[in-house]
Amino acid sequence: MRIRQMTLCALFAALTAVCAQIVLPIGPVPVNLALLPVLVCGALLPAGQAAVTALVYLGMGAAGLPVLAGMTGGLGALLGPTGGYLLGYVLCAAVVAGLIHRGVKRPLAMAAGVAACYLPGVTWLMITTGMALPQTLASGALSFLPGDILKLFAADYLSKRLYLVVRP
Repeated sequence: MRIRQMTLCALFAALTAVCAQIVLPIGPVPVNLALLPVLVCGALLPAGQAAVTALVYLGMGAAGLPVLAGMTGGLGALLGPTGGYLLGYVLCAAVVAGLIHRGVKRPLAMAAGVAACYLPGVTWLMITTGMALPQTLASGALSFLPGDILKLFAADYLSKRLYLVVRP
């Protein structure tokens, strides 16, 4: 990776850490803005770099830095109810970037990325809490959907505006 690319990865990882602190604590998984920079990152960087960016963010959290929602960090936070969604950030960034690279329209690629984030998120939430699937879907996906749709449209708008600045 060139220095410019590494800088962009670091900036998006830091932006994800900042956005994760804008929290609405509801249920076992808080609502936060971390998905917004993950979507923008996926829209602007190649799939590998977008996934690395999310992994850097998770690595900071695993190392104990308070970058996860609510100023938390450490392996306990990664293995708790939110762990699947955090892993989903890596999938989300890679899916968005990969689909956009293949010519899929940004909003559709971002919707697929959100779904890619929900899959491990809902699965892990169900495992860690012991909730039944319908209850887990209601509290771990449907309750987040309106906000994530807003984040998707905001990410689409921002990525269009940032494209000329980020792309060479």
